[in-house]
Amino acid sequence: MNETSTSITNRHKKKRPITYNRYGYLFLIPFFVIYIIFSLVPLLSTFVNSLYENYMSGLNQVGPTFVGLDNFKTLLTEGNLLKYAGNTIIIWLIGFIPQITISLLLASWFADMRLRLRAKGFFKTVIYMPNIIMASAFSMLFFTLFSDNGPINNILMSSGTIDEPFRFLSSIIGTRGLISLMHFLMWFGNTTILLMAGIMGIDPGLFEAGQVDGASPTQLFKHITMPLLKPIFIYVFITSMIGGIQMFDVPQILTNGSGNPNRTSMTLIMYLNRHLFSKNFGMAGALSVILFIISAVLSLLVYKVITRKDD
Repeated sequence: MNETSTSITNRHKKKRPITYNRYGYLFLIPFFVIYIIFSLVPLLSTFVNSLYENYMSGLNQVGPTFVGLDNFKTLLTEGNLLKYAGNTIIIWLIGFIPQITISLLLASWFADMRLRLRAKGFFKTVIYMPNIIMASAFSMLFFTLFSDNGPINNILMSSGTIDEPFRFLSSIIGTRGLISLMHFLMWFGNTTILLMAGIMGIDPGLFEAGQVDGASPTQLFKHITMPLLKPIFIYVFITSMIGGIQMFDVPQILTNGSGNPNRTSMTLIMYLNRHLFSKNFGMAGALSVILFIISAVLSLLVYKVITRKDD
């Protein structure tokens, strides 16, 4: 009897432990296949195309001819890159400054339990709804509202504010302002939700301790909310900046791809789209690589700031 029990015990010891790791790797295969086909391969081909002269001249194909870094030199010396980068930054800043200000204010209100605001869910839904509207529909709506004979001009003329229609899409301030306004309306709801989630993650005991010490609401926001909200704030800032670099659909539709007036609303991605439309794949690849490097530098900056705070 003892020999039998000993044999059974030894048999159990020799059995390998049950592991389910292989099933996890199996479920990861579709992700890696899709990533390699639709992300990694196009990324590598973009780097390769940036080193070649490859464009259409009428009906004739020129190239592909290896030119090294000549495409990058052309982009950096012709002047258009800096001009369009300046346009992109200006339009982004005009929309981002009020966006982050109003989003911080709304997030503080919605997350403050002392105010006991009613219908919070309704207001959150309303401010987030513009984010789900297609940019093309938004652009066509604004194009109709702010056209020379549109409702906005009619209201301003009827009230006696202006004597003749203001040509919004023919002025630099008007065009940039409309693009920035649309981006503000489309994204401030998403920014508000992110900041509100960050504020709600702060320990309420810290605010109570500050109130006991006699801190005002402004001091609580400055010394408790903002320092603890810094990681989320940096994330919102950098992602918004990258989104500004990738600004395309709204100005493309609103200005019919021309970037008028006088190319002052031409963004970097609209400039990239022109090279792709003219089938100048070498220049388009070089510009894509430059934008990739800028995005990578910004991502590295976020990582450094967050890790420095953790240290």
